[in-house]
Amino acid sequence: MFTDIIFSAMVRAAGLRRDEWLLSSKLWLEPFGSDGFRPQLENALLRVGVEHADLVVLGDLRRDDLDLRDLVLDLAQLADAGLIRAWGVNNWSASSIQQLIDIAADEGVAGPQIAQLKYSVARRAIPDGAPFARLWEQGLTLQASDCLEGGVLAGTVAGDRQIGRDPGDIRERIIADVPAFTELATSLDASPAQLGIAFTLTHPALTTTLFGASRIEQLHANLDAANLVDRIGATELRRLVEPFWADRGIVDPEGP
Repeated sequence: MFTDIIFSAMVRAAGLRRDEWLLSSKLWLEPFGSDGFRPQLENALLRVGVEHADLVVLGDLRRDDLDLRDLVLDLAQLADAGLIRAWGVNNWSASSIQQLIDIAADEGVAGPQIAQLKYSVARRAIPDGAPFARLWEQGLTLQASDCLEGGVLAGTVAGDRQIGRDPGDIRERIIADVPAFTELATSLDASPAQLGIAFTLTHPALTTTLFGASRIEQLHANLDAANLVDRIGATELRRLVEPFWADRGIVDPEGP
């Protein structure tokens, strides 16, 4: 809630027009009921002070009493009302996403366009696996999240900051790999953060990569990750980081 308000203040302070930026909003499945997603979406838009979201991402699928058709049709109504432009899902299994795609095709409405998944040099089993490869072939795109493992891959291995879930219980392996990963980044005249972000840019289905930045200098440095891909090349970069793939054979590529 408060991040929406802070974001709104930032946009106003920067003097940006609405057509100069894109808004992605998260919609949660827990409160979904007979009134659909509209109440929570309208509340979010009110906090930001805008009339539509360019993208909405459905949160984790934890309920077993939902009819996926209801979700697809409700999102189609939001699109028809001009409240959203596109939608996707966060950490859904490949089979569940395929159901959404099939339902949307049957109903003649837009299906999911993006899947937000953990994707980093260490966590590749799901986005690089066969089940999701079939979805990428159908036009679904990837939003890479947790690309620096909550700062661990950038060298922040100590501290009390909250980090996301640890599928496969591989975080200790990731921490152990940080010195070698840092050494590789240095050999490429890059920071570990730049190398971690650059890796995500090599995925053929990638639409966007999520990362945090607390300073303008950090933001600019992270954006320079694109230059690293241009300089090294996607194929060579993926070869160089292959030893840091920690969840191979441990995490089911089907997804959550």
